[in-house]
Amino acid sequence: MKFLPFLKTTSFSYSNTNKLLIGASAAALVALSMGCSPKPSESASAPAPAQFPPVAKSTMGNELDDSVITTGVKAALMAEATIKSIDFKVETNKGVVQLSGFITDAAQVDRALAVAQTVSGVKEVQNRMVLKTGDTTMGSNVDDTVITGRVKAALLADKTSKSLDISVETRKGEVMLSGFVMNKAQISLAEKLASMQEGVKSVRNELSVKK
Repeated sequence: MKFLPFLKTTSFSYSNTNKLLIGASAAALVALSMGCSPKPSESASAPAPAQFPPVAKSTMGNELDDSVITTGVKAALMAEATIKSIDFKVETNKGVVQLSGFITDAAQVDRALAVAQTVSGVKEVQNRMVLKTGDTTMGSNVDDTVITGRVKAALLADKTSKSLDISVETRKGEVMLSGFVMNKAQISLAEKLASMQEGVKSVRNELSVKK
């Protein structure tokens, strides 16, 4: 009976030791599991941004720039006192300016080319101008207006001719076609349609293919 207190004490110490060991083991396991677990920022990293194919540049910008250039060239020609700008047709495609029309003298042609070249954005100036020969009467002017209307109507009626890209001028029955079209087939078609119209004596084809 005297050993009972000693046994109780020993049992108590052993129990406490077990508790300490269990507690330490549990803490170690928790620490180990935390140490092995990836950090939230690593495991839940932000998804990579979606990759989209490059978008092709729209031609709207080019068309807008060409419109500005055309307006600038017309304004420059109008401001030049030595040039009768009303006789000029101005078309622009990707900075290439085309001047066409029936002009009274060669000096105006040279001056018009020089003035157009000074406008901002102009890369090249194409000369499609023709010198007028002889005088016209009021009757012939009216006839030329009628012929121009017929040619424009014929081009407009044909869906493949892209009539909005074609300028038409007529002098004494000679029709001039100028501007930029998509391909050589459209150039040939426009000339054929123009030549078929009543009153047309000849067709001067100054159309160019767009680059």
